[in-house]
Amino acid sequence: MRATVRLPGSKSLTARALVLAAVSVGPSTLRAPLRARDTELMAGGLRAMGAHVSTVDDQRWVVRPRPLAGPARVDVGLAGTVMRFLPPVAGLAEGPVTFDGDPRARARPLGPLVEALRSVGVRIDSAPGGGLPLTVHGVGRVTGGEVTIDASASSQLVSGLLLAGADFDRGIVVRHVGPPVPSAPHLRMTVEMLRSAGAGVDDSTPNVWAVEPGRLVGRAWDIEPDLSGAAPFLAAALVTGGEVTVLDWPRSTTQPGDQLRSLLAAMGGSWTLGTDGLTMRGTGRIHGLDADLSGVGELTPVLAALAALADSPSRLRGIAHLRGHETDRLAALARELSGLGAAVTETADGLEIHPRPLHGGVFETYDDHRLAHAAAVVGLAVPGVRLSDVACTGKTLPEFPALWESLTNAPDRTDHESRTGHKGQGGGL
Repeated sequence: MRATVRLPGSKSLTARALVLAAVSVGPSTLRAPLRARDTELMAGGLRAMGAHVSTVDDQRWVVRPRPLAGPARVDVGLAGTVMRFLPPVAGLAEGPVTFDGDPRARARPLGPLVEALRSVGVRIDSAPGGGLPLTVHGVGRVTGGEVTIDASASSQLVSGLLLAGADFDRGIVVRHVGPPVPSAPHLRMTVEMLRSAGAGVDDSTPNVWAVEPGRLVGRAWDIEPDLSGAAPFLAAALVTGGEVTVLDWPRSTTQPGDQLRSLLAAMGGSWTLGTDGLTMRGTGRIHGLDADLSGVGELTPVLAALAALADSPSRLRGIAHLRGHETDRLAALARELSGLGAAVTETADGLEIHPRPLHGGVFETYDDHRLAHAAAVVGLAVPGVRLSDVACTGKTLPEFPALWESLTNAPDRTDHESRTGHKGQGGGL
C-alpha cells in the first residue's frame, strides 16, 4: 500500500474553539474546522442559547457572541464534549436550558460536573446521579470560585469548567481529588487555548487549575488535522507493510494523537515528518505493545486491533475510564476481537491480547466510531470481516468510508498482494 490521506480538522480543537468564541468579546473564525455530528451538535447547542454560529462555509466558520438566553433545548447526541462543555456556559444564560441526548449518553459520567456547578451557584435539575436529562436554570451570571471535583472519569469534566470560567464573577479554581485524570493532554490543550484567547490560567500546581475572571477576546483559530482520527490510516501501513502519509501533520501540537508516532514505532513502524506531513512505513510484521494509554485512551481500539495481528502478546493499561465512553470500549473490544479468534482478556484497567489466527465474521460497532476504525484495520488482513454499522463514523469523521475506500484501492495494493499472497484484504466498507 502506498497512499496519501488528507484528514479534516480536529474534533477537540473545533469543540473548544466554538465554546471560547461564544463567550468572547468580538467575532471569531474557525479555519478548516471539523464538520461532523459532534461539532454540529456543539454549534447547534450554542445557537440554541443565542450565539450566532455560521457554518455555511466548510472552511471558515464564524461565531459572533450574543447575550445567552433560554428557554433552550440542547441535543448532546453521544458527544462528551457537548454534554460537559455546554452546561457551564448555560449557567451564564438568562433562563432555563435543557440537555438530553442519545440513550447511551444518559449513562456517561456527568455527575461530578453537575455538583461542581451547584457549588459555585448554578441551579440545576438533573436525573438521579447527576446525569441527563438535566436543566440548567441560568440567571445570566455565575458566582464562581473554588471547586473540588473527582475527574477520574473524564478530563472533560475539568475542561468544561475552565472553558467558561473566565466569565464567572470570581473566575474558577478547579481542584481534582481522586485517581489520576485520564486524557491529561487534553487539559493542556484547554489551558493553551484559553491563554490564546486572553485568559489568565495558572496550572503550576498538580491537579489544580485556576482561571482568572476577565473577558476573552475573539480571534481566528486555525484548526489542525485530527491526529487521533489518523490512527486507522497510519495503522494500515503496519498491516500491509506499506506507506501512508497524512498531510499537514503539525510539527508542534497539543493533540494527544501525536503520540501515534512513538506508539506505532514500538509496534514495528517507522516514520518521518516532512514538509508535506507524517509518513508511516511498515514491514508487514507487527509487534506486541505494553503501554500505559491513560493519556491517549481514544487510540486504544486501533492499537488493540493491531495487537490482535501482532507477533507477540500486548498489554494495554491505564484505560479503565473507557468503560464510560460511547460504549464500554473494553468489554466491546474483548468481545468482538475474541469473536474473530483472538485471545483477549479484560483486566481491571485495560486489555491483555494474545494473537491467534483470526477469521472473518461480523464486528459489532455499538454506535462507536472508534470501534468501526478498529474493525476496518483488522479487515485489511483478515478476509470476511464485516462491520455491523459504518455510519457511526459520522460522529467525528463522516468521510471515513470514502477515505478508507480510496486508501485500500491505492495503486500499489495489487503489488502488495502479489508479494504477500494475501488476497481479499478487504478494507472496503
